[in-house]
Amino acid sequence: MSESEIIFFIIRLFLGGLIAFLAIMLWSRTRDFSWMFLVLAAVTGYSSIVFDLLLKLGFVTSRKVLILGNEIPLVQLLLAVIPGLFVIIAFILMLIKTSRK
Repeated sequence: MSESEIIFFIIRLFLGGLIAFLAIMLWSRTRDFSWMFLVLAAVTGYSSIVFDLLLKLGFVTSRKVLILGNEIPLVQLLLAVIPGLFVIIAFILMLIKTSRK
């Protein structure tokens, strides 16, 4: 890994860790279901950063599965998609909650 990649991963790990920490702190204080999905999005986003680093350093390998005729790394695909899905679910829940009032 080059020096710029190391600095990039350090910044991503620091900011992602801070986001995940603050999200977990919020989770302990709120009981709102929509906010919990935003917290899950932050935590799974951080796990994606950690997995990318472990993959880049060679500690783990990623299996590739055949999707629509293309080989795609399954774990990386899930870690890239799941945080976005959690955010979508959180926004839908917030819209439902505000439309009832």
